[in-house]
Amino acid sequence: MIKIKRCFDFIVALIALVLLSVFIIITAIFVRFKLGSPVIFTQQRPGLHGKPFNVYKFRTMTDERNEKGELLPDHVRLTKVGKFIRKLSLDELPQLFNVLKGDISLVGPRPLLMEYLPLYTPEQARRHDVRPGITGCAQVNGRNAISWEEKFKLDVWYVENRSFWLDFKILFQTVLKVFKSEGINQDGQATMEKFKGTDHKKVSKNR
Repeated sequence: MIKIKRCFDFIVALIALVLLSVFIIITAIFVRFKLGSPVIFTQQRPGLHGKPFNVYKFRTMTDERNEKGELLPDHVRLTKVGKFIRKLSLDELPQLFNVLKGDISLVGPRPLLMEYLPLYTPEQARRHDVRPGITGCAQVNGRNAISWEEKFKLDVWYVENRSFWLDFKILFQTVLKVFKSEGINQDGQATMEKFKGTDHKKVSKNR
């Protein structure tokens, strides 16, 4: 199944790059003139089994810093242009090149920050048992509008129940979510607040 899924990812990503090339070029030009260079935002993220790779996204924030040289908060650096690009998920399009390289899959748990790796519980860490994806179960069931714990439960559920039918279903739901622009931001946040680890006492109490 893994080899077939990889072939499917490669073929679909290649076709998508061709069909969406106009949108990719227009977005790149838009970002260059509105936000400056570099057009592509690159960041190291954990992939399969936590192995690091460089993820590609169109930049949506400025590099504004305070007098100490520290980056300003996300809500300050996220411009109207950036919000528009995120609303249509255009910032995710460069990740199709990550799919071609084999870094990620079309569907799988989203690749998060490297700094989160030591914060996961053993159960949450299972999200790295498969390749991360451009979209996933958590993205079509709340995205940034749900808690980190809910996201990780959905990620692990995907790991345990993954199939081609489920991937097709998630891809279809993703397209619908993009048009509806649902769950882009967490309430009160520019995107999603950082994961600081699961409150084990709270988890135990809820069981």
